[in-house]
Amino acid sequence: MKIALIIENSQAAKSSIVHDALKSVAEPLGHQVHHYGMYTAEDKASLTYVMNGLLAGILINSKAADFVVTGCGTGMGTMLAANSMPGVFCGLIIDPTDAFLFGQINDGNAIAMPYAKGFGWAAELNLQDCYRKLFDGERGLGYPKERAQIMAKNRGILKEVKAASCKDMLTVLKSVDQELLKSAIAGERFEELFFANAQDTAIADYLRRVRAS
Repeated sequence: MKIALIIENSQAAKSSIVHDALKSVAEPLGHQVHHYGMYTAEDKASLTYVMNGLLAGILINSKAADFVVTGCGTGMGTMLAANSMPGVFCGLIIDPTDAFLFGQINDGNAIAMPYAKGFGWAAELNLQDCYRKLFDGERGLGYPKERAQIMAKNRGILKEVKAASCKDMLTVLKSVDQELLKSAIAGERFEELFFANAQDTAIADYLRRVRAS
């Protein structure tokens, strides 16, 4: 599985902590981690939580990533931004129990975490435990197990509702403020990571034009 990491500007100084925690858990399990930035607080390309959501939508809908790990100070802003995108189902994850239940019940494709609120001593251990609950083993098995069938049915209904209430991703990209979009994909490794992994030609071609404009 390709896991994309996105860090917004207010928490960019913690980027290496989050990245190291994610890699230490995900890579031994056979997953790939693609870090889309920010990398430091001094990066030229600055991401807001709104841009994080837009970028999550791009990565999931183009299939450049299978799962997105992101967040902000509380995680809430990024969660809301990500859930405004078609095809993105993002949970707010604070502790390992959240991670386990989100993975087993909701089986979403993105998480938002708080990297300021409650982020203190041994925070990296909490991150690792959350990632382990998410990425070690099969997701979507249900909890409790006897409710697995109804949970799967409700996930399908939610996907149908979201598809009916959202525009397709290419329409979103053409409709949003183009300077906002250009800033969201301005990261120093975006071109290297995204165009090598994106499977939706129409989205990739449009973003090439935006970057070149």
